[in-house]
Amino acid sequence: MKNSIITTVMVIVLAITSFAKAQFVVTDPANLASGILNSANEIVQTSSTVSNVVKNFNEVKKVYEQGKEYYDKLKAVNNLVKDARKVQQTVLLVGDVSEMYVNNFGKMLNDPNFNAQELTAIANGYSTLLNESTELLKELKQIVTSTNLSLNDKERMEIIDRVYKEVKDYHNLVRYYTNKNISVSYLRAKKQNNAQRVLNLYGTVNQKYW
Repeated sequence: MKNSIITTVMVIVLAITSFAKAQFVVTDPANLASGILNSANEIVQTSSTVSNVVKNFNEVKKVYEQGKEYYDKLKAVNNLVKDARKVQQTVLLVGDVSEMYVNNFGKMLNDPNFNAQELTAIANGYSTLLNESTELLKELKQIVTSTNLSLNDKERMEIIDRVYKEVKDYHNLVRYYTNKNISVSYLRAKKQNNAQRVLNLYGTVNQKYW
């Protein structure tokens, strides 16, 4: 195991100082994910009308857009050792989960096939999945930054590998959940001979999420 692995991983998770611009604010990905989750929970807790859902969702978008530069810069990092790359990929998967939520739930808010109660229920599902992904990211942060000598490098990397696999599972669940909700809208639109509107809103079967 490379002696520099823990230091390298800490750098990835806590900052991207090697190529950050002077005005770029160093971001903690666990706090960023928590911020998106907290804003998403507001939709579930306080939204009773479509207008309220939209208002609260705009706060989610604001938090995500503030952190998007972080994820974009992290994607550009290529010169990493193998184990450190696994941490990078885990963080990016959580970012992709947030992106799927923000992009697709935003479209669902403009979808007449969902009412306010259904949108709140959908938001609750996303919130649950976001929560699980965020907790795993917090666990990852704790492992790679811990000074606890009870874990050796091999044990740390085994935990990192497990967290990566679990986050990837939740990433796939969010994709599946998104597609199932879009499918509901598509079937409703098809009954009204208006399926093209749904395809125009979410994209074709060959595109990223649908």
